[in-house]
Amino acid sequence: MSEVLSPGLPKTGLAGLKENWRADLLSGFLVFLIALPLCLGISMASGFPPSAGLITAVVGGMLVSRVSGSFMTINGPAAGLIVVVLDAVQSLGQGDAMAGYRYTLAAIVVASVLQIAMGFFKAGRLSSFFPASVVHGMLAAIGIIIMAKQIHVMLGVTPEKGSLFSTIAQIPHSIVNLNPEIAMIGVTSIAILIFWRVVREPQLKMLPAPILVVLAGIGLGKFYDLDHEHMYLFLPDATFLPHHEATVGPKFLVAISDNFLSSFYFPDFSKIATAEFWSAVVAICLVGSLESLLSAVAVDKLDPYRRHSNLDRDLTAIGVGNLVAGMVGGLPMIAEIVRSSANCNNGAKTGWANFFHGMFLLLFVVLFPRLIHSIPLASLASLLVFTGFRLASPKEFAKVMGIGKEQLFMFVVTIIGVLATDLLIGVAIGIMAKFAIHMFRGVRLNNLFKIHFVLEPLENGALLVEIVGAAIFSNFMALKNALAGIDKGRHVIFQLSNAYLIDHTVMEFLHEFQHNYEAQGGICEFFGMEYHDTYSRHPLAVRKMKRDHMCRRRSDHHGLPGYANNKQRSAEEV
Repeated sequence: MSEVLSPGLPKTGLAGLKENWRADLLSGFLVFLIALPLCLGISMASGFPPSAGLITAVVGGMLVSRVSGSFMTINGPAAGLIVVVLDAVQSLGQGDAMAGYRYTLAAIVVASVLQIAMGFFKAGRLSSFFPASVVHGMLAAIGIIIMAKQIHVMLGVTPEKGSLFSTIAQIPHSIVNLNPEIAMIGVTSIAILIFWRVVREPQLKMLPAPILVVLAGIGLGKFYDLDHEHMYLFLPDATFLPHHEATVGPKFLVAISDNFLSSFYFPDFSKIATAEFWSAVVAICLVGSLESLLSAVAVDKLDPYRRHSNLDRDLTAIGVGNLVAGMVGGLPMIAEIVRSSANCNNGAKTGWANFFHGMFLLLFVVLFPRLIHSIPLASLASLLVFTGFRLASPKEFAKVMGIGKEQLFMFVVTIIGVLATDLLIGVAIGIMAKFAIHMFRGVRLNNLFKIHFVLEPLENGALLVEIVGAAIFSNFMALKNALAGIDKGRHVIFQLSNAYLIDHTVMEFLHEFQHNYEAQGGICEFFGMEYHDTYSRHPLAVRKMKRDHMCRRRSDHHGLPGYANNKQRSAEEV
């Protein structure tokens, strides 16, 4: 992107580099401090070598930032993909970690080709098809899985192999049999993360918590001499402890090569004809694309200049980045929300901040590999446990419950589905639950995937948008596309008195459309809301037509029920 967007907005391309390099360089450096430990931790939790996460972040920063359709996002590995990638490594490798790694690289390459095709065919809007509660349920389930697996690493204990529920059930055993010195590193790291969230001093907050965790971990690792394998006694005179002897050594530190070029591995496509391979491809493509699109939309809201990402171009760029990363041994990447929000808060202006974050990572891994090797695994595990908790915290349940009981039901159903089966099946179960709820509430079969609406210019120059029937997550794409083509600065009137059901996804979209359209000088008005009951006090809760209004509406026999009368009333009201 090299054009000047409009007066008052930061320039892009080389002109933007010249204009904004100071702000973007500083933000890129601060994001690099956050990204370094997270890239290492996510990579190892995914069953990949630690360097794989750094490769992905370097490619995401230095390549994708130059072809991306967004302005403020940071591209790199994310916690949301840990479960997908680890499942691929385990199912394709069948016990051989290196073979599973190389097979998964091949799956990443094929998935990246699909992402490029999706961007080319403008599939960015498909992210709207996934209900918000189902997506949040998927992320919460991922958070639970991450915590279940990384708590053992944080305590210095290796659980017995088994199912996810077996891994969860072994947490009390790991707590009882923890490695004291490793657990001390992990618990100290968690304490730093918790304490740093309550710090309000702006100057202190400039130093990211993840880098403090790493520095504290390195210091404790040196104090406990983790560089050399040895046994030690922990409180030998304490009779209440079941054992006193433990072992520490380099196996509790990050293992990385001194030569960055030796970290490159190439994909193995020999399993491309198997069902497991294509299952991994679909999961990586679907989850990665969905997370990227949702993150890009969320980051646009944080952009102080209110710029809007080109989602299709962004998806294509991420596909190109994944193609390159997969060919040389990297994890799949997404537009990552935590690092991107930090980028906005740090005062970044353009995509060059993403470029600088990748450049700093490359310099660090080339020049200081021994420093990376001194980072304890427990410190990285604590970062992931904390991330997992934020994805599945009680606040997330309360937030979904506030929207409506049916949203909490879908949220919980998706979580249980993901934990009991896998990511794709769990998401499908959540979507089917959403369909079941809508049908229970009276949505007709012919309305599940088709929306009925009318765009009608009025005599006073306003534009009437009347929605007829049900407007739900699975059918509102046509409405979204139609509204995207409306000229800026018009007076848009939404007539909803003939919509017998409007779900939370559509309410959220209409609210966002109003916010963006009015920010660009237009006017949005909504009529007919008084004819609906809501399922909770949340302003964007599901709305269903009141029974008495439904009866009056059925007495009208026009082709579009009540359309002529409501069009007349809308014009008069305006």
